[in-house]
Amino acid sequence: MKKIGPNSDCPCGSRIKYKKCCQIYHKGALAKSALVLMKSRYSAYATNNIKYIIKTTHKDSPHYYEDREKWQSDLEEFCQTSQFLKLDILEYIDGKDEAFVTFKATLDRGEMVEKSRFVKVDNRWLYESIVVI
Repeated sequence: MKKIGPNSDCPCGSRIKYKKCCQIYHKGALAKSALVLMKSRYSAYATNNIKYIIKTTHKDSPHYYEDREKWQSDLEEFCQTSQFLKLDILEYIDGKDEAFVTFKATLDRGEMVEKSRFVKVDNRWLYESIVVI
């Protein structure tokens, strides 16, 4: 795992320092859009911020675990054994209470392309699921 400090470039690819970009959301600010949430979640994976990943996952997500210890352990293993190299946003479909972000994440173990569905609950964007493309 690559060490990310507050003065490092943000892993989301914004070319802004981490402390002025995704770290704001990791410390508690609400993402203003699903796109911002998606980028901040990618950065959370890159910085091994497991609590943020769990906190921003909708309870109806197939990635949601009732067993928090197992979920945290699985996420930690994935984050610690992966290097998150680059994020490319391919498409963003904004909506009032539902949005979709298609992205390509480049990791040391290869690339993954995903279309994610986000839902807004109580004025908070949450990751809900992967949409089959």
